[in-house]
Amino acid sequence: MLRLVAASLCLRCQHVTPLPFKPRSCATVSSAENLQTVEALYDLSVDLQKVRKYKGWVLHQSPAYTKEVAGLLKDMGASGPIIAHILAIHPEAILCNPEHMQTQRDLWMSVCPNQKELVGIIEKFPASFFTSSSHHDNQRNNIAYFRSLNLNKRIITKLMASAPQSFSRPVEQNQVMAHTLQQAYRELGGEEANMKIWLQKLLSQNPFVFLKSPEVLRQNLMFLRDRGFSTAELLHLLSKLRGFVTELNPESMHRTLTFSQNTIGCSEAELRDIILKCPALLYYPESTLDERFKGLLRAGISMSQITETPTVLELTTQIVNYRIQRLKARGYDIRTGSLDALNGTKKDFEMSIGRLQLRRQRPLFNPVAPLKGDD
Repeated sequence: MLRLVAASLCLRCQHVTPLPFKPRSCATVSSAENLQTVEALYDLSVDLQKVRKYKGWVLHQSPAYTKEVAGLLKDMGASGPIIAHILAIHPEAILCNPEHMQTQRDLWMSVCPNQKELVGIIEKFPASFFTSSSHHDNQRNNIAYFRSLNLNKRIITKLMASAPQSFSRPVEQNQVMAHTLQQAYRELGGEEANMKIWLQKLLSQNPFVFLKSPEVLRQNLMFLRDRGFSTAELLHLLSKLRGFVTELNPESMHRTLTFSQNTIGCSEAELRDIILKCPALLYYPESTLDERFKGLLRAGISMSQITETPTVLELTTQIVNYRIQRLKARGYDIRTGSLDALNGTKKDFEMSIGRLQLRRQRPLFNPVAPLKGDD
């Protein structure tokens, strides 16, 4: 019986028209996608699924210069995996004309130490490198201007990578902001000999400073001057606060200062001292400060401890609780000790933990005990 069924099926199969065979690759092309682009990206091991999910429109564009852009990156020393990563997170790069990209490379190399470092920058900031060719003149003029300020090439490179908008706009706009910063530095008593170092440090901390209006800087300085800060203190704040120009404004600072003063219960002069110890306090909205004050107080930390070491307010409540538990496990009571052990970066805290561990392991020495002499 089974043999008859099998024979019947075989005879039936002979009369079925076979379907045409089409091998299906991993680079399956969606409707209207540029086949050459898809195949080129597939050959480079680019994550096409990621490209389709986030930047699918790129695959529909023509012309595209996938092989040319990959060749440019390879000539600069980029490995295959790095090229694939760059094109996966910023596939728009393949729409850039190769000649324009050569010009872009020459511009960046005028301030970048070597091609290896440039590849590292492109890997982190591909959108900053693969920009419109219409910005090349502005980029060239801004590079020349920043170099005329005697800024370190590395600072200029960092600006180009982190805040490319500063280089794509007319140089005159950056000149106005730079002049305003220099003028503020001089008016606040800054020494001319330190101007270059000060400006480099400011731009290194906050590369977006040129994207704001000079008027914001003037308003912030006037507001804090009216609150009683001296010129030397204002220069300190301008130098220390990374977002003095880009993130702060008189209204937000007023709310923060009022909330902090009411919560701490201090005078205006005492509040100024606290702000000078922890300039970042001006950043936080009332809701964030409220949560952090309450978290510290719940942990048994007194308000006097907080005002003595206000930088502890830069830590989230979660980080504070975690660090308190680790200190407690090593016999340190944060309620009676200094908050310096709790404070600082992750590296600073680990060093504090290491010192406490070493102290526990080290035998105690009694300086008044008699020394044992030789018999």
